[in-house]
Amino acid sequence: MGSRKPVDEDYIDIDDTYDGNQDDETGNGGYAWEEEYKRSWDILQEDAEGRLSSVVSQLQQQRKRRRLLKDTAVVQRGIIRHLFLVIDLSEAMNEKDLRPSRVELTLTYAQQFVNEYFDQNPISQLGIIVTRDGIAEKLTELSGNPTDHIKALKTKKNTETSGEPSLQNSLQLARASMMGVPSHGSKEVLLIFGSLTTCDPSDIYDTIELLKKDLVRINIVGLAAEVQICRVLSDATKGSYGVVLNEAHYKELLFEVVPPPAILPNKNTSNLVTMGFPKRLVEDHTSFCVCHSKLTLGGYICPKCKSKVCELPSDCDICGLTLVSSPHLARSYHHLFPVDNFDEIKNNSGTATHCFSCLSQFDKSDLSNAKFSCPKCAQEFCADCDIFVHEVLHNCPGCCSVGKKTATA
Repeated sequence: MGSRKPVDEDYIDIDDTYDGNQDDETGNGGYAWEEEYKRSWDILQEDAEGRLSSVVSQLQQQRKRRRLLKDTAVVQRGIIRHLFLVIDLSEAMNEKDLRPSRVELTLTYAQQFVNEYFDQNPISQLGIIVTRDGIAEKLTELSGNPTDHIKALKTKKNTETSGEPSLQNSLQLARASMMGVPSHGSKEVLLIFGSLTTCDPSDIYDTIELLKKDLVRINIVGLAAEVQICRVLSDATKGSYGVVLNEAHYKELLFEVVPPPAILPNKNTSNLVTMGFPKRLVEDHTSFCVCHSKLTLGGYICPKCKSKVCELPSDCDICGLTLVSSPHLARSYHHLFPVDNFDEIKNNSGTATHCFSCLSQFDKSDLSNAKFSCPKCAQEFCADCDIFVHEVLHNCPGCCSVGKKTATA
């Protein structure tokens, strides 16, 4: 049987006529999807020599400095933090809208977050909770050792995805684990949520009220769309909630939690906190520690009860004394008095010919190399030193040198 020749009635007539009034309705003309789409390549412009490298480097510097341009006002912050990282390991984390996949990128960023968290908060503690199949599982307890947390994240058995997450079970487990936190320590939860649903055993609003009562701050990073219960949860606990746009934005939202937040206004703050500075113990034979009740080689001796603990910072399980080391305490101090944001010098109009910090020469013919000036000492720095001062050094070299000159004079 031969194929039938189509007739005119078998085709669908599409109206492709142009209406001259369409431009007035859309505003600037064109189709709606063209207006909503951001043409990111339009912002790239060639320099005088027809190259894009200088423009691209300038955009990279602006992206780096975006994290630095924050509020530097002196406010009371809780530098002794207790944070639980809750990771969604449901089936939704297998989506590949974030490369290579949501779960693989999350585990990579989580390991980087653990290292950055303890680098900026050396006297704080962190624990990890995962949720899948409607239950919550604690991978690591609250501790100040980043090696244990990273080892748990690298274990394949702990990172397998299945079922749906349980928002309520995760929050209840984190809240119960922080019941023994002293009054001078802050309680926080960072939730990485990739699902649009949650499987909860009871009313989650009751859990939210308990979290508010215990002053637990909930910060949420959403990997899909915005979920209404997540917005209610973050707003009720004075936390933050953001939905990622791409891989770079994901990392920015995650690392916004690294600096310690301001203390909640209704929190009973402690004026003085008793701390102990234990001595390092060198042993030839193993002995029991009070924190794990295991035979370990070496550790630290509590100055109050002479018990042995494995790591710092921690709380002595015998006398309850907070044990820290003096370098850790000094490194946490910079959060209370941050370095002021440097002012950008436009069009290379500064008077200095070299960077005050690294002594690299400023090229006045190259307008893409930005320069920055300290508002206090008026010394000029390059873009790399600006980032290094605010993220690593936390002290202005120009202000420190002026203080030394005044002292010697």
